[in-house]
Amino acid sequence: MIPLVTNPAYSFDFDSKHRFPMEKFRLLHDYLQERGIATASNTFRPGKAKQIVLELGHSRDYLERFIHNRQSPQEIRRMGLPWSEGLMHRTLISPNGTLLAASLALQHGIACHLAGGTHHAHYDFASGFCILNDLAIAARALIEQGKAERILIFDCDVHQGDGTASILKEQPNIFTCSIHCEKNFPARKAKSDLDVELPIGLGDQDYLDVVEKILHRLLNEFKPSLVIYDAGVDVYEKDPLGLLNISLEGIRNREYLVLEMCQKKSIPVATVIGGGYDRDRSALARRHALVVEAATEIFR
Repeated sequence: MIPLVTNPAYSFDFDSKHRFPMEKFRLLHDYLQERGIATASNTFRPGKAKQIVLELGHSRDYLERFIHNRQSPQEIRRMGLPWSEGLMHRTLISPNGTLLAASLALQHGIACHLAGGTHHAHYDFASGFCILNDLAIAARALIEQGKAERILIFDCDVHQGDGTASILKEQPNIFTCSIHCEKNFPARKAKSDLDVELPIGLGDQDYLDVVEKILHRLLNEFKPSLVIYDAGVDVYEKDPLGLLNISLEGIRNREYLVLEMCQKKSIPVATVIGGGYDRDRSALARRHALVVEAATEIFR
């Protein structure tokens, strides 16, 4: 069975009316347990990340301000989430979850983090529900530890991975690719190594053609030793923060496409769930499960 990474702290007591669906992490794990995909033997629980690891992606001053609840009201508004002990606790674990999943992927060929993809977090500020950038932290840690030579961050969330791009802009061994809706958050885009801007209302086949073409090119040209795949499901046609027109089947096909391309080239891949904001939290959890279900099939 493929390795899965999660922690019960990811879904803490949180306002259910808030736009951010904090309970989706628990619902996703519950659903995968019901399907027999998540068991005690293949589920790994990360602990709190070390300060030295977090500082690979963020300034010490910013980390201290967040941890001790010393952010300004403007910073809290930009973060988009009310500070709490529960939020602080889960935030310090999640980057370690992506790092653990990536390390397991290097051993097993695949691993899925049932959280992560907080790609709007910048070096010294939070943004868009993203506080610490797990993608940047994990990628830099693996390079620093000598576990991977070249890492491709393949971000298919509907929003641009602006924080990831800005944090990693001086890292030649980490390639940032963001395939996102052009007229969506953030209003001011950063510069990834490769940005692919999609028009509002793009449908399944055109979208899949773009994903396949870009990934094929990057696997052949950059030759990563690891892919970290942000499988955001806010591309879904009914996602309130999306603006693309991708069906459930389109998302399922994307997951198979990306994972099969990596598997055929024997390139390890770690997945994170990225964005998804449906008010129907159970339906959202099943949508996030698509990448795990695909991974289970392909890496059987």
